[in-house]
Amino acid sequence: MRGELTAKGRATRRRIVEGAAAVLRERGVASTTLDDIMARTATSKSQLFHYFPAGKDELLVEVARFEADQVLADQQPQLGRLDSWEAWQEWRDVVIERYETQGDQCPLGSLFLQIGRTTPGTRAIVVELLRQWQESLAAGIRSLQASGALPADLDVDTRAAALLTAIQGGVSILLSTGRSAHLRAALDQGIADLWQAGATAR
Repeated sequence: MRGELTAKGRATRRRIVEGAAAVLRERGVASTTLDDIMARTATSKSQLFHYFPAGKDELLVEVARFEADQVLADQQPQLGRLDSWEAWQEWRDVVIERYETQGDQCPLGSLFLQIGRTTPGTRAIVVELLRQWQESLAAGIRSLQASGALPADLDVDTRAAALLTAIQGGVSILLSTGRSAHLRAALDQGIADLWQAGATAR
């Protein structure tokens, strides 16, 4: 289907996905109807089903893909170049700023708390997001190893997994309370643990 679309058709389809994502962040899956999405995106029912023949579930899967891509895009380019302690600090600042600014409207909250829990077919998208995210963190840790800033025998995958888990916990608390203190603590402690691990290497 997607390969057959014209440039205008692809733009319309993306506009629908982005509009649906905005509605879902605001209202949640249970409270969002196709009428809400049509109103937000200025599309007719025939247009909606032209681009998403299977209806709401198909659209929600595409929204999940969009939100997953957005979670990673919001951290770039810092996430892709974690090759120094300064770069890790810059990434930390970007993550905190993004989640403090986005609050309840963040793509991660929508994906984890709304779409990912209620829509068939989205679990694989969540799993792939977490895999890519963890691998990016692991790549950054390996960059520090390559420069001699971390010992060669450090368990990279475990460190990356622990840091990602800490971030998820901090974001979950932020979404529940509106406060970023736990996210800040999680990131600061995770990076401090890496720094401490590199003390012998230095």
